[in-house]
Amino acid sequence: MEVKDRILEKAADLFMRYGIKSITMDEIATSLGISKKTIYQFFTDKDELVSAVIEQEIGKNEAECVQFRDDAADAVHEVFLAVEDLDELLRYTNPLVLYDLEKYHPKAFRRIKDFKYQFLHAAMMENLGRGIAEGVYRADINKDIVAKSRIEASFLVFNPDIFPASKYSMSEVNFQLATLFLHGIATDKGKQLIEQYTNERNKKLSHGPKV
Repeated sequence: MEVKDRILEKAADLFMRYGIKSITMDEIATSLGISKKTIYQFFTDKDELVSAVIEQEIGKNEAECVQFRDDAADAVHEVFLAVEDLDELLRYTNPLVLYDLEKYHPKAFRRIKDFKYQFLHAAMMENLGRGIAEGVYRADINKDIVAKSRIEASFLVFNPDIFPASKYSMSEVNFQLATLFLHGIATDKGKQLIEQYTNERNKKLSHGPKV
């Protein structure tokens, strides 16, 4: 792996686990066993490194969303695949990451907003159209309003003021927000799928690590 890629990978891991503000360039360098000067050969400052990490993470997320769409048996299943993927991320993500971005790295935070309102909005609109065509979502919904509300709700899990980690399981918050959304737009056929995929999720969780 190239040095720049190693730096991005380690920085992403540390930022996600401990928050962005609390991690210094010195700590990243020490974790990699390199000098801080080496990092500055690729990134002029921490802000540029943070932006590069966010760009990398967005790229991964976009690829995963496309994969969920292609792998899903139906529109409801696609949402469940996304929920499961976010569960994996939440296991090692510090909920302060978005707060740190908004306060200390506005450029990177704007990139996330662009990602939300462009790529995610388009993906959500496509999912809603698919669900209506499959008869699992109601045809009378306003897709634009529903898509935007779902995107905003999905990011609430990262808000420690609303869902402090000391009181709530982030995985459970993630699941409850998703199923609340689905039940609000599902037809009877869709509700049957929600129940099916919920049962499958519960079986998987009962045999896997606790989250």
